[in-house]
Amino acid sequence: MKIGNLSLPGNLILAPMAGVSDLPFRLLCKENGAAMTCMEMISAKAIYYNNKNTESLLAIHPDEGIVSLQLFGSNPKIMSEMAKRIEERPFSVLDINMGCPVPKIVNNHEGSYLMKDPKLVYDIVYAIKRAIKKPVSVKIRKGFDEAHVNAPEIAQAAEEAGADCIAVHGRTREQYYSGEADIDIIRRVKETVKIPVIGNGDVTDTASARRMLEETACDGVMIGRASQGNPFIFKEIECGLKGIEYIPPTKEEIKQTILRHADLQLQYKGEYIGIREMRKHLSWYLKGFEGAAALRARINEMDRMDDLRAVVETVFR
Repeated sequence: MKIGNLSLPGNLILAPMAGVSDLPFRLLCKENGAAMTCMEMISAKAIYYNNKNTESLLAIHPDEGIVSLQLFGSNPKIMSEMAKRIEERPFSVLDINMGCPVPKIVNNHEGSYLMKDPKLVYDIVYAIKRAIKKPVSVKIRKGFDEAHVNAPEIAQAAEEAGADCIAVHGRTREQYYSGEADIDIIRRVKETVKIPVIGNGDVTDTASARRMLEETACDGVMIGRASQGNPFIFKEIECGLKGIEYIPPTKEEIKQTILRHADLQLQYKGEYIGIREMRKHLSWYLKGFEGAAALRARINEMDRMDDLRAVVETVFR
């Protein structure tokens, strides 16, 4: 799969997820077969105003491989100037967020709100493409709501402005993440544009990934919530699509992955923030493990690495 002049080693991609696809998790997904990982969305205005919390979001590890940096905003001038300001950082693709459904983003006329305005979509992509040399992708949804399903029109506007790739989540903003993703809209986008299209929504295993690829003819598959607590999913699906036997991780391998994830959190965020952010990850990793549910309150209160290790040892004993 190619995005502009960039060749990916595969077509399975970690979706951008706020509070999830940070550096430690991206690194684990890359090691388990993700061809490209996408960073948490970053505000163009936050870069403009030198927001101190944004710097940590911009961190990239040399071993991450191909990384997509996702920018959000609604002002073409600010978006393009900030894209230019950060272009020398070691990301491979600049992605423009036009799919975030969160109210505070939408109410600020950013994220999926942009799908209401094809002309603004064009202007943002056009400005960024002329400001930087790196490939530019755009992440969109099916539409804002069922009365305004316009993903093909938005994709076409983005392509005409110079976008190198389109990622489509098969749900409207109104749906958030509920209901079933509509993969037919992804097929329609693929039929509308000539640039690569990445399908996103409800890919949880080899069968759903194969369905996405075959029924939409899309070029790549983006995996989001199914990777939470399961960075191994990329290798599982890759093996399945290639007809290679997949050997699931042993309990010991899962345990060591959890501990390594926590160590990376401490390394890049310190114990106070790192362990608090690991609470949700640990709950995802341990889902379905015997005795894990009874430890939920303990997990939600842990604030030290020793607490996390004690919970992990209790479950895996």
